[in-house]
Amino acid sequence: MGYPDTFEGFMIEDQSKWTEFKKQEFKPKKFEDRDIDIKIEACGVCGSDVHTITGGWGDCPLPICVGHEIVGKAIKVGDKVTTVKVGDRVGVGAQVQACLECKICKADQENYCPHKVETYGASYEDGTISQGGYASHVRAHEYFTFKIPDNITTIDAGPMMCAGLTVWSPLVRAKIGPGKKIAVVGVGGLGHFAILWATALGAEVYAISHSPRKEADAKKLGVKEFITTDQKDWAKPYAFSFDFILNTANMTHTFNIQEFMSTLNINGEFHNVGLPDKPLPTMRAQDFAANGCKMGASNIGNRPEMLAMLKLASEKNIKPMIETMDISEKACAEVVQRVKDNDVRYRFTLTGFDKAFGN
Repeated sequence: MGYPDTFEGFMIEDQSKWTEFKKQEFKPKKFEDRDIDIKIEACGVCGSDVHTITGGWGDCPLPICVGHEIVGKAIKVGDKVTTVKVGDRVGVGAQVQACLECKICKADQENYCPHKVETYGASYEDGTISQGGYASHVRAHEYFTFKIPDNITTIDAGPMMCAGLTVWSPLVRAKIGPGKKIAVVGVGGLGHFAILWATALGAEVYAISHSPRKEADAKKLGVKEFITTDQKDWAKPYAFSFDFILNTANMTHTFNIQEFMSTLNINGEFHNVGLPDKPLPTMRAQDFAANGCKMGASNIGNRPEMLAMLKLASEKNIKPMIETMDISEKACAEVVQRVKDNDVRYRFTLTGFDKAFGN
């Protein structure tokens, strides 16, 4: 049938065959008065896409079209939309709807709304399953649709929609800025954004990694010092050093996490945004007592944070490290495999949507 009745996307039908993408049609939710239809021009490839299609985070609705780092042109806006007009270049991240009425939403915490709808694999009230950005179009509520500043390229903007926001939110909520010393664990898709943002915010930034192979890149991104954990007693020189550790790694289950915690200053926080398939290491309450530290985690960010992040990226001309590939069944298979294998510097953006889906 085609747009507006159906959208088209590269989808998987079986989590045991998670690299077998097939282009097929799917039916979007009913269009409502605050919805925006976006013709997709690019979509970043997120670790969440891989965790979902592989079953690492459990079963998902099938068939599924993943992708939640979406940039494109608004081609239809609802009667009550005020923030976007037809023709605007906009982005959509990992959330497309919330109730916007509960106490959580009214406190600008809509990313924790119990009624939230994630961009793919979630159910709307009418039972429609949301589908993501490896697709011709996406339909999203205007509150979760963001105008992209003119000087941020579409290729760079895509990964900001999830990876960028996911690390920006905990940094600003922790009031990271001048006078703060922070460490970023893992120099990958999330970690390289964390270094860029924390440096731009004025903090003193250190990178912690299991090997020295990304040291040169980390220093280009702005770190003061690159710390490797492959040496015995690596943490001892950094005891009581960091006000905040942002853990972006996907292998936390392998950590001697007590060593990391020992580098926190009094009442410092070890904050997780990498969400591995496996449980965290076993810990005791005593592990938190020596420096009064704490551990937390977070889920993406809110609208004000997204707008502030895009503003800073625009004003400071911040450029992430991105690889691109034109979308196709073969390309989707390659990028998700390479993300799973940690074989990307440091984020993928899928492009060439006009060629794949037509004008």
